[in-house]
Amino acid sequence: MKENNLIQKENSKVHQEVLDANENYASNFGEKKDLGMPPARKFAILTCMDARLDPAKYAGLSEGDAHVIRNAGGRASDDAIRSLVISHKLLGTAEWFVIHHTDCGMTYFTDEIIRGLLSKSLATASVDENGWKNVSEEGGSKEANNISFLTIADQTESIIEDVCRIKNHPLVPSNIPVYGYIFDVKSGKLIEIPEATELGKAT
Repeated sequence: MKENNLIQKENSKVHQEVLDANENYASNFGEKKDLGMPPARKFAILTCMDARLDPAKYAGLSEGDAHVIRNAGGRASDDAIRSLVISHKLLGTAEWFVIHHTDCGMTYFTDEIIRGLLSKSLATASVDENGWKNVSEEGGSKEANNISFLTIADQTESIIEDVCRIKNHPLVPSNIPVYGYIFDVKSGKLIEIPEATELGKAT
């Protein structure tokens, strides 16, 4: 492991590992330096930040192919729609995928639960058969009451809801098709949600 001059010396070895990996990647960057800004395959994916999902692999992407927008749950939040609008208006994407996944962490809590936890502690919580709990109750903030965490009660319904929200947004042109899928974390397969894709048809 190469010794770098880290500003934050107290950080874990992960910090150093990321820099080492980047140095190796950059040393073989080659023709990637010539990639254009607009995605070559002219599509975008909105999906979850879950570490088990690798859109480059499950959708066959290389650098420069597509826009990938990620957040907790792959939800059509205001910021996700902001990115999709820019993706089309300024960078030419013409098709969008909304991809949620099985066993999503966003199905395991509600706004009320996370707001209650955060009101008493900002430290990472734990979960067992009795539900979520803080390991300590020091600090905390009521600021979470001002956030919609966009939790998921039903995976199929959340896909339909997000596709509809995107399609009905006044800044989204009607000629952009939006496809709705769920990624199965046990098989690696994309499973279409027909009702979502039907509602997402271009007109």
